[in-house]
Amino acid sequence: MNPWLLPLESGGDGGYTPPSVNDFIFDTPVIPGTPTWMNKPFWQAVIAALLVVLLWWLASRRLKVLPPKRQFLAEYLYEFVRNGIARDILHHDYRRFLPYLLGLFSFLLINNWFGETFVFMLPTFSNVGFAYGLAFLSWCVYVGAGFRKFGIGFLKKALIPEGVPWYLLWLIIPLEFLATFVTRPVTLALRLFANMFAGHLVVLVFVVGGSFLLTFQNNLMYNVSGAVSVMFSFAILFLELFIGALQAYIFTVLTAQYVSTSVSEAH
Repeated sequence: MNPWLLPLESGGDGGYTPPSVNDFIFDTPVIPGTPTWMNKPFWQAVIAALLVVLLWWLASRRLKVLPPKRQFLAEYLYEFVRNGIARDILHHDYRRFLPYLLGLFSFLLINNWFGETFVFMLPTFSNVGFAYGLAFLSWCVYVGAGFRKFGIGFLKKALIPEGVPWYLLWLIIPLEFLATFVTRPVTLALRLFANMFAGHLVVLVFVVGGSFLLTFQNNLMYNVSGAVSVMFSFAILFLELFIGALQAYIFTVLTAQYVSTSVSEAH
């Protein structure tokens, strides 16, 4: 199977095999002879990272007072992340974390929109391993920011809320540890993965099922239903573009919020 193409399978007897979890499993490397983990999602993540670097490098060159369309779009995206996320949430600390948040949002947006892009046709984060990896990176950023500012005192700040009676510490400390160091990255990853996986599976159902019905011989009703399904899949694709952008925004906002919680003086 070509790892760059989504597997569209029919049963051996000419029947229909619906899309499933198996369509998101890529156990064949794109380049023969390389490790199996260098599969389609891996190369999409690499391509997206290179695109982020290239696009922002190009956007920063030959800036003009009267911006052309390319510069205007880049400035709009930059100001959206700076003013709408970083500065609103982190306040005076936002400049230190703005490069990461801008890169994070751009990286998420490109990878999510790969699901609606010809050739790729797969959102990278519909593979849960990549979602966990990005959530772990954000975890390192907000935990590292807390230790950098407060040192070992960050543990006390993170685990012992102000005003908690001493006799409740045995209960509060484990709960705060789970909330800060375990639940946050897990829910951050699962929220992204679930939305990308479910949305793309719906697209597959409409496209694959519609294509099968459209080519079903000697049955006008099936053919019409297939045509409607394929046309409706385009509406789903546009919806997935919106959801991909929304999930990129939510992930970036939550990362900024966690960083803000780590570096703020009050708990």
